[in-house]
Amino acid sequence: MKSLDEIIKNRRSIRNYQPKSVEREKIMQVLEAARLAPSACNAQPWKFIVAESPDIKDAVVKEGLNNIAVPNKWAADAPVIIAVCSKTKFFVHNIAEKIQDVDYHLIDLGIACEHLVLKAEELGLGTCYIGWFRGREIKKVLNLPSSYKVECLITLGYAQPDSQKESPRKPLEEIAEFK
Repeated sequence: MKSLDEIIKNRRSIRNYQPKSVEREKIMQVLEAARLAPSACNAQPWKFIVAESPDIKDAVVKEGLNNIAVPNKWAADAPVIIAVCSKTKFFVHNIAEKIQDVDYHLIDLGIACEHLVLKAEELGLGTCYIGWFRGREIKKVLNLPSSYKVECLITLGYAQPDSQKESPRKPLEEIAEFK
């Protein structure tokens, strides 16, 4: 079993997937990891929509990822696309965000998504966050109610062996400071 340090060190953004479906059990495990994430006031302001059917995935890519500044057509090859959505009608979040000027629901989603991608890495799956997309179009494709907003997409699948290249990281001394 991989240590948490190994999982964190090996996790990469994957944009090249094998044409192999992801087992439902593994999808459920990554979703469970996200579900267990902490959130402000335990609001759990998330909903994860799993697009795994070819028709829905194709519609997400066609309607939500085409004709944007950053082309993400590679996502069409991912066996699974997860739409990470926030519930926009949480009273506590709305008040706290106005008082503190902090988008707590986005912090909550970030923690949940990181749980998801780290669990995927542990299970031998690749992931990639997608932030450039047309949210309204994806919301229509997925038939989401008005109380939800698509905040990001995460692709999920088995990485092609040659797609695990390490990305350079700044040295710790450059990003951390002790006072």
